[in-house]
Amino acid sequence: MLALALLAAVAQAPDTVRYAIAFLDRVHHEASVTVDFPATGRDTLEVWMSRSSPGRYAVHEFAKNVYRVHASDPAGGGFEVIRRDPYRWLVVNRGRPVRFRYTLFGDRADGTYAQIDPTHAHLNGPATWVWARGLEAAPVALHFVLPGMAGWRVATQLRPTGHPERFTAPDLQYLMDSPVELSDFALRTWTVARPDGGRDTVRLAIHHLGTEAEVDAYAEKAERIVAEEIGLFGGSPPFDHGTYTFIADYLPWASGDGMEHRNSTILSSSASLAQAADGLLGTVSHEFFHAWNVERIRPAALEPFDFTRANPSDALWFAEGFTSYVDDLFRRRAGLMDDAGYAEALGGLVDGVVNTPARGYASPAAASLQAPFVDAASSIDPTNLGNTFYSYYPWGAATGLALDLTLRSRFPGKSLDGFFRRVWERYGRSDRPYAVARPYTLEDLERELAGYADDPAWARQFFARHVRGGFTADYGELLAHAGFLVRRAHPGAAWLGFVNLRWDSAGALVLASTPVETPFHEAGLDRGDRIVALAGTPFVSDSAWQAIRAAHRPGDSAALVLERRGGRTETVTVQFAEDPRLEVVPFEAAGRELTAAQRAFRAAWLGSLARR
Repeated sequence: MLALALLAAVAQAPDTVRYAIAFLDRVHHEASVTVDFPATGRDTLEVWMSRSSPGRYAVHEFAKNVYRVHASDPAGGGFEVIRRDPYRWLVVNRGRPVRFRYTLFGDRADGTYAQIDPTHAHLNGPATWVWARGLEAAPVALHFVLPGMAGWRVATQLRPTGHPERFTAPDLQYLMDSPVELSDFALRTWTVARPDGGRDTVRLAIHHLGTEAEVDAYAEKAERIVAEEIGLFGGSPPFDHGTYTFIADYLPWASGDGMEHRNSTILSSSASLAQAADGLLGTVSHEFFHAWNVERIRPAALEPFDFTRANPSDALWFAEGFTSYVDDLFRRRAGLMDDAGYAEALGGLVDGVVNTPARGYASPAAASLQAPFVDAASSIDPTNLGNTFYSYYPWGAATGLALDLTLRSRFPGKSLDGFFRRVWERYGRSDRPYAVARPYTLEDLERELAGYADDPAWARQFFARHVRGGFTADYGELLAHAGFLVRRAHPGAAWLGFVNLRWDSAGALVLASTPVETPFHEAGLDRGDRIVALAGTPFVSDSAWQAIRAAHRPGDSAALVLERRGGRTETVTVQFAEDPRLEVVPFEAAGRELTAAQRAFRAAWLGSLARR
């Protein structure tokens, strides 16, 4: 009763920013939003629509979907609105409170944008709410006007008030970090242990077109993953309202994504639960782990988040990449993958980082700073990112794999699990609601690794080579400790490069890219070149292309006829290399026996934490 009274007091406080949103024209993807801003004592109120969103690192310019803007005093008297740039409105209010109205358009359901239609309203904060400069610390009250006869309810991490349509937030940062799903969703709940012996509630709200049995099966697997992650830290993080909410939109008109928030996450896909339930669980694993790593163990560059610009950080290899490493690790520990399946996932990870040419251009830390160019960012000019950029997600994941196995093999009793726990205790854990205890820098992480391993020289070398440098680990040696074999996926096969090809209407192959360190690149081919013939054979089909490759061996040379820009025809010599792609398999699948030491290492690494 006391908590409800306090929430009601916040909602009625004179300095509260009050939002109301209604969905009268949802068939045309529109919502009507009204915001009551209290007086600030200034003659002009500066109202913003965000340019960026928590969890995203590029600029998205959400103001493009805001129109029919009108500002008045609460009694209805109009104010002059001046717009001098695309994302701000200056309201000449002479120090009085402002009622700001606008229409919001949204038709993309993912972690970044908003979607409004007759089936649901899927709202990401920065894509939905305007805000006012100078009122960022003001408490927030929200009213979701639910359409009648639709069966809609509200799924969100916002604080409930006891009224099903009304919620609150302590300030702008929390409001913008709180996505909302309004629909007739299916709901499953379970409880998890807190370190203090209490219980928190996990909620899974799924908007989909499938059956209740599919939701039950999916929830059971999600619960197992959650249990494994909580097992690593010995309890849930301090969820600010005692709850954590998975908000899932698995709909044909949704877009694939996962987006973390402090006490919730967005999961979205155009695939149904029946089609891709197991494939969607990696996102569950990734996003829930963010409740610790990113949301509470937080890079200094992201705290507080600036909604007016991109928010780059050189620590995304750890914040996102190490979280990507545990995607499949916790699925394996939860018994949702076997060793062969996990080895296949490791093969893709190792192959990608070993064979990317980008290692010669940027380190994981440097690649992290390129996030504003690649994280759902858009541009129309061609780039050379295929050669110069390797994503901090897989690169960080491969670095996490290397660190985990190095700690386990070099420092008895140490592991990445233990390092995560150390960083959590020193930088993440806080008893204050909504607080980030101590945002970290790269130097902090290096210092903590040195202290955890009790070997500053080794930690310094690891960061110099694998974080600030582009060196790869010896994954063959590291994985052998657990009885996994790294080997060529196609030994002896001829190869011309990781190239993107397409057939044109005349039956020629057109190059879309030519990565460096490939035979095509060495022969001087470039994007847009048309391959007319290779080894004397004109191209007429994909099967002809595959037959030519099958007829050659690494080291063979062949004449290649191509047409350049402007119609110039050239003949060049290309030399086939051996296909460098790698795979990882369990020793057992390669006909090798595991030693007792390898079995013990694998069990300690991949065994369940929840059941220990």
